[in-house]
Amino acid sequence: MMRRLQRILLLTILPVLSACQGTVWQSSVPSYPVQLKIDTRLGQYVHFVPSNIYSYITVDKNGYHFGTHTMPRTPLDYYGYGGVVVFIDGNGLYSSFDLTCPHCLNPTQPLDINGIFAICPICGEQYDLSFGYATPTQGICREPLRKYTTIYSNDVITVRN
Repeated sequence: MMRRLQRILLLTILPVLSACQGTVWQSSVPSYPVQLKIDTRLGQYVHFVPSNIYSYITVDKNGYHFGTHTMPRTPLDYYGYGGVVVFIDGNGLYSSFDLTCPHCLNPTQPLDINGIFAICPICGEQYDLSFGYATPTQGICREPLRKYTTIYSNDVITVRN
């Protein structure tokens, strides 16, 4: 009886496990270097803390943009393909994504942030940032935004790929 149960489990689980082998999802947005540090102890970022959900900072060739403030980038800052948005989701966690629509792939037309949505100015697709997944909501695009590794430690946010 035990041997039969093992055989059944093996025959049902093995195809599932082998189907996943070698399957690596890759974003349509080209991989460009990302390396950013945001020190939330600095005056201009003092309100960019986990309790301030749905707030964000964007970073592009012109610098760090937070509200009406723009801070210059350093030579060590890299901002991906079309810029980066660092977003505090509904759980108070930091997430970061490339500002290029995976459907249009135009880095010169970055997504606009409107509340919890990143919106493509070309195709109109909306990506829901509210829980850190950046999934499309309009049906035009089939993939989420390119996500970057985001670490919050000792009041400093580090974004990289």
